[in-house]
This record gives sequence, C-alpha cells and structure tokens, in this order.
Amino acid sequence: VTYTVTNFMPVSGRDVISVNRKTGEIHLADTLDFEEVSIFDFRIEASDQGSPPLSGHCSVQLEVLDVND
Repeated sequence: VTYTVTNFMPVSGRDVISVNRKTGEIHLADTLDFEEVSIFDFRIEASDQGSPPLSGHCSVQLEVLDVND
C-alpha cells in the first residue's frame, strides 16, 4: 500500500505537512503558527498494487492550538 496526500487547504500546508508514502504516518516538516493558519485540511489516499489497483481515502483536519495565550 502507498499513501499520497492531496487537496491541501490552505495550499501552504504542502510545505509544513508530509506523509510517509510507505506507512501513512503524518509528520510536520516545519513549525506551525496559530496566527498564520489555525486549521489545515487535506486528504490522504491509500492505493494497493493489485490488478486493478484499489484505493481508499480519508479527510484529515489538523487544528493548531494557540498555546502562548
């Protein structure tokens, strides 16, 4: 199974959020700032290598909390 990420909202999420193609684990590639963006929405699709290939998807919503206030 391989995992891909699509449909980032906002598009800037592509720069700070990554997903391991083999495991599907979600990682942060940079720090998040509540004042810049408080919610990221994106979609993860899992596909197998069958013939024909099958796939499924889920929507992820990442909420950034303001811990300084």
